[in-house]
Amino acid sequence: MAPGQARLRGVNWGGLRTLYVKEVRRFFKVQTQTIWAPAVTTLMFLIIFSVALGGAKRQVMGVPFPTFIAPGLIIMAMIQNAFANSSFSLLVGKIQGTIVDYLMPPLSTGELIAGLVSAAVTRAVLVGCAVWLAMLLYPGVHVTVQHPLSVIWFGLMGSLLLSFLGLVTSIWAEKFDHAAAVTNFVVAPLSLLSGTFYSVEALSPLFRGISHANPFFYVISGFRHGFLAESDSPIYFGAVLLLVLNLLLFALCYGLLRSGWKIKN
Repeated sequence: MAPGQARLRGVNWGGLRTLYVKEVRRFFKVQTQTIWAPAVTTLMFLIIFSVALGGAKRQVMGVPFPTFIAPGLIIMAMIQNAFANSSFSLLVGKIQGTIVDYLMPPLSTGELIAGLVSAAVTRAVLVGCAVWLAMLLYPGVHVTVQHPLSVIWFGLMGSLLLSFLGLVTSIWAEKFDHAAAVTNFVVAPLSLLSGTFYSVEALSPLFRGISHANPFFYVISGFRHGFLAESDSPIYFGAVLLLVLNLLLFALCYGLLRSGWKIKN
């Protein structure tokens, strides 16, 4: 074999599996903070907003208000934790000087992205299940799945969207303050203003149009459709839009990692 010639052919499944397990073990070691704490926090949101805005007496889209906001809170917790996970690994590697642990193994750029993003989606799914179980025990809230495909597709697309965004953030950021700025000024506002706590049909035409320009809105609305069989956005349009956005973000991540921008330079 000539020097510099690749010995691995196809997908390095062993290396990909190792990276994935490493990332999952990293957040699972502190599962109280990374999985169960978001479930408790989200349940507090449900209790506070239900009490403050009329509880079961108020109807939105034909269902009691707590039942209306429950699916949105589940997916909101999922996407926020997907972002938190994927925005951490490369950033802490750059700060601690251990970024070489991600760059030296015989993993292609696509395999590196797949390992990091898959772990972030895994955390999102675990958080979603924890929140869902907590809401099943909350009186007056009905979170029965009616359209499993909507739950799976929009849950996956939303988690991937924030995982890719988190990966871009970790590539760009040089310190934790940079990642926190994206969380506080991009992710949190877009999540809270995505129709989680209200139906956009109740907004004025101007703000309704602004809401439709928010990709998080299609994640929330599509995921809610899986539980309520009702939606305030075109389901198929949202499904295709999120797929396209994820492909674009994957291409962006691939290009940035391949070039070594702010990682190798």
